[in-house]
Amino acid sequence: MKKGSEFLLGLIVITASVMVANLVSCVTIPKGANAVKPFNKEKYLGKWYEIARMDFKFERGLDHVTATYSLLDENTIRVDNKGYSAKDMKWKQSVGKAKLAGLPNEGRLKVSFFGPFYAGYNIIAIDHDYKYALVAGNNLNYLWLLSRYKNMPQHIKDEYLSLAKSLGYRTEKLVWTNQKN
Repeated sequence: MKKGSEFLLGLIVITASVMVANLVSCVTIPKGANAVKPFNKEKYLGKWYEIARMDFKFERGLDHVTATYSLLDENTIRVDNKGYSAKDMKWKQSVGKAKLAGLPNEGRLKVSFFGPFYAGYNIIAIDHDYKYALVAGNNLNYLWLLSRYKNMPQHIKDEYLSLAKSLGYRTEKLVWTNQKN
C-alpha cells in the first residue's frame, strides 16, 4: 500500500472514530442555556419528585415519577428513576449512571441508561436550598421541573417556565406529573 493511501485510510479511521464518539456521548446543552454555577453535587443527591416533563417514550403514561441520585464513587452518580403506569398497573424502574460533563462546580452531567450512550443533563436553575430544579436535556425536546416535595410553589413554576420559554421550549407541551396518592 502506498504512503498516501495509508495516510488517507488513517484519516478516515480517525474521522469515523470521532463521529462515533460524538454520537455515543451526545452531552450538549440547549443554545442560550447555562448550567448553574456554583453547583454542589452532594447537595443535589437524594430524592426528587418530577413535577413536569416534556414527554418522551421512556416516561410516557407514568405518574408518581421520582428520581433518586446517590454516589457510586467519587466520579459516578447512581440514577434511579421510578414511575407508576396506571395502564399496566405496575411500577417501572430504570437505573443508570451519571458523571460530570463540565467543570466540577457546574451543573452539567452526562447520564446513561443504555451502556455507552450518554445524554446531556443540565441543571439550568436551582434554588439556594436545592429544593427545586429546572433540568434541560441535550435539546428543546427534554425538560424537567423537579422538586424535593410532591408539589412546587406557583412562583417557582412561573419563574422556571419563563426561563424555559425564553430558551425556546414549548412549555404548553409539558406533561404535569400526577404526584397525588
